[in-house]
Amino acid sequence: MAITAEVVKKLRDITGAGMMDCKKALTQANGDFAAAEKILKEMGLAAVAKRQDRATNNGRVFVKVGKDKAVMVELSCETDFVSSNEQFAELGENICTVALEKGYREVNDELKGMVNDLITIIKENMAIKQILVFDIGDNEFASTYIHGDGALAVLVKFKSDDKKIFENEVVKEFANDCALHVAAFTPSYLNTEAVDDFYIKEQTEIFAAQAEKLDKPAKVVEGIIKGKLNKHLSEICFLQQPFVKDDSMTVEKKAKEISKVVGASLEIVDYAFLRAGAASCSV
Repeated sequence: MAITAEVVKKLRDITGAGMMDCKKALTQANGDFAAAEKILKEMGLAAVAKRQDRATNNGRVFVKVGKDKAVMVELSCETDFVSSNEQFAELGENICTVALEKGYREVNDELKGMVNDLITIIKENMAIKQILVFDIGDNEFASTYIHGDGALAVLVKFKSDDKKIFENEVVKEFANDCALHVAAFTPSYLNTEAVDDFYIKEQTEIFAAQAEKLDKPAKVVEGIIKGKLNKHLSEICFLQQPFVKDDSMTVEKKAKEISKVVGASLEIVDYAFLRAGAASCSV
């Protein structure tokens, strides 16, 4: 059977494989289109296996909110060239969509298969490094933000006793500002109550060692230690940090101010951020 350029192009359009690979597969399959598709798939899977040991230190992050869930995904690749590729970006968005629609909370064979399909086309190793899923209750709302070309993704979750306030422009603006705040300051904890005891103990010991060198009375030293610890916590805890748009008050106080304005409770109950090629922070 004659293998025309038109047939080769048709196979390329369907599989995304290179023209030479398509021609080779069709020749091997004696022009059988279905058999050629199978050959290309087998070739692609073999290529995927060869690339699995390659380092994936680049990538981008994605975030998407559904009806009752939100998902964040970190998709890694070998080079920054591929991380800016449209197909790579589309893959990340599709992974988020599938995870939301099917309720996936971790990487599984279907999601890995989606990644492998693109590896066979782009010829570069890729992987889903992280997937975070958040339940969004009936009286909850999630605000998101993507910084740059997918370098950083943020999600902030709010709760109220009146879900109608999430349609209020004042609340929407505040929610967006909170996502921007997290992107700017990348806090380590939601609030001081979320800080683990071991960390508090460790920091207290550090500040105590510093204060003891000042040769001050015990009560003064105790006050210095407490002051240093409170200052440190205000720097690493989201709700205790000075609000990005008004540093005269903390994020927590700003939320209470907005709550009074709209006449309903407004509470920040969770947040997370993912940075491409780095560790995430979620509470």
